[in-house]
Amino acid sequence: MQEILGLVRRCVTDYDMIQEGETVAVGVSGGKDSLVTLTALARLSKFYQKPFKVVAITVETGVPGMSFDAVADYCAALGVEYIRVNVPIYEIVFLERKEKNPCSLCAKLRRGALSTAMNEHGIKTIALGHHYDDAVETLLMNLLFEGRIGCFQPVTYLSRSDVTQIRPLLYVKEQQVRNVAAKLDLPIVHNPCPANGETRRQEVKELIESLSERYPDLKQKLFGAMQRYPLYGWDVKNSEK
Repeated sequence: MQEILGLVRRCVTDYDMIQEGETVAVGVSGGKDSLVTLTALARLSKFYQKPFKVVAITVETGVPGMSFDAVADYCAALGVEYIRVNVPIYEIVFLERKEKNPCSLCAKLRRGALSTAMNEHGIKTIALGHHYDDAVETLLMNLLFEGRIGCFQPVTYLSRSDVTQIRPLLYVKEQQVRNVAAKLDLPIVHNPCPANGETRRQEVKELIESLSERYPDLKQKLFGAMQRYPLYGWDVKNSEK
């Protein structure tokens, strides 16, 4: 965890993600990425040069068999406030609307519920669990499937909801996330949603892994290109190097 904590600290500093005295909500889906993000920020908050508070927030969509009680226990052990928002999204999407392509509507409803909850609690910053591999995959997905060079930004301000998204795990590789999640025995919540999964992302992930066998530094080159070019929002603000 110490290595990940160092990478998160450097990423937060490089992109000036957290301001002194603010409250940062971690969007906890129950997956390994969001739980590692929560763990890292909870620990970072104890010694970072800019004091900040961490809370966890989950939008519970009503998917049958999905329980966040173990996450609640983990948050209590961390000493982190846990905000649980119950919205009948599963019922709306699958039972009422019977959407053939449910992911878009589900994501829209979850974002809306999340923004509402954050506004109610006076929170303006949310940390998402996107990591190094997610960034590289997204860059290639946009290039291959949309014909454009682009990726999500380390810090994104959403003017409509007055919320800032930060991605403190961007310097952390997926294998590192997987290893520490297993080592700490984090309370990962299995998502039994019938529409769970991204076919195109999985295709790109497999393509990158295949190419990496021949070109071991492929991911490093692609990630570095986003910073050197730089893509909009990817220029380092306060490098510690």
